[in-house]
Amino acid sequence: MKRAERNSERRAGRGKVWLLIGWVLLFAQCKGGDEETVVPVKPNPDTSPTFTNPLLASGPDPWVYQHNNTYYYTHTLGNRLALIKTQAISQLQKERFTTVWTPPSTGPYSRNIWAPELHRIGDKWYIYFAADDGNDANHRMYVIENAAVDPTTGTWEFKGKLTPATDRWAIDGSVFEHNGQMYFIWSGWAGTNDPGIQQIYIAKMTNPWTLEGDRVMISRPTFNWEMNGLVNEGPEVIKNPAGKLFLIYSANGCWTDNYSLGRLTLRDNGNPMNPDDWIKAPTPVLATKAENNAFGPGHNGFFKSPDGTEDWIIYHANSSSRQGCGDTRNPRIQRFTWNADGTPNFGEPVKTGTPIARPSGEVK
Repeated sequence: MKRAERNSERRAGRGKVWLLIGWVLLFAQCKGGDEETVVPVKPNPDTSPTFTNPLLASGPDPWVYQHNNTYYYTHTLGNRLALIKTQAISQLQKERFTTVWTPPSTGPYSRNIWAPELHRIGDKWYIYFAADDGNDANHRMYVIENAAVDPTTGTWEFKGKLTPATDRWAIDGSVFEHNGQMYFIWSGWAGTNDPGIQQIYIAKMTNPWTLEGDRVMISRPTFNWEMNGLVNEGPEVIKNPAGKLFLIYSANGCWTDNYSLGRLTLRDNGNPMNPDDWIKAPTPVLATKAENNAFGPGHNGFFKSPDGTEDWIIYHANSSSRQGCGDTRNPRIQRFTWNADGTPNFGEPVKTGTPIARPSGEVK
């Protein structure tokens, strides 16, 4: 709006004074003439000390990566990779995804993009994800790289397929470091059969996009509670304050309400590449709680509160029975503690709609 037009309105009469004031305030940043710069108004922050689960109406295979004071969130979108950047993970519903990578229209990693994970290794960002060409039997693990400071900006470069000597069906890849060595863990089939029994494999890494040698199987369904679907998948590593290493995984078919979290513990001074050094807990560590509207909790990740004083788990679950493996799975977070023997204690899934204290130090 030009200055002359504003003066004309000002002379139009007292009935328009308040309308004029509103326009003057809105365009206070005008640089003159017809050029106008609108300064966006940031919504008032939510000062509520609590939040409720689920964080989003939909969000299968959720993942959170914490870097300094910032959290990056993602989940399975199927056709692309996207991130949410926030300083308040409990407030995800107020944020929007930024698409960072779209697959080619055809080819071996053009379809069914599942369970992405963002990691910062050295001074670069990496996203690990499973994808195929439209045929599930061809699912494999892939990785892209970004040298930008902020992973929602910059250019993502496709680095390739993570392939052990035995190249088989693979999903749910993750990375961790132990005693100076990087490892890759994932869920896969022993052979080429469809469907196959899903087992958890591990391999050493020579760099963030290359596996060394062959894979080693460290977990398969063995206990009765794991046998409904014959699935071990979604492996994630966490260390307790003393540095003891645990691997939390999902068991049973996601199409059942028996989908649960299990735990492997690496023996003291154990070798992650030695299956005998992993001890499996005989019962689930997080399971369905029907009265809490939590069916099939699984596919977890871990993060700290902003002030570093609290440990939190993120996982997905269905809010009703028999909803299966689709987009009804929604992301939830809750605080967890450590038992006297050093193992993590996740308790039970918190009931949906129950007020939960926000992570300590979270921006309000």
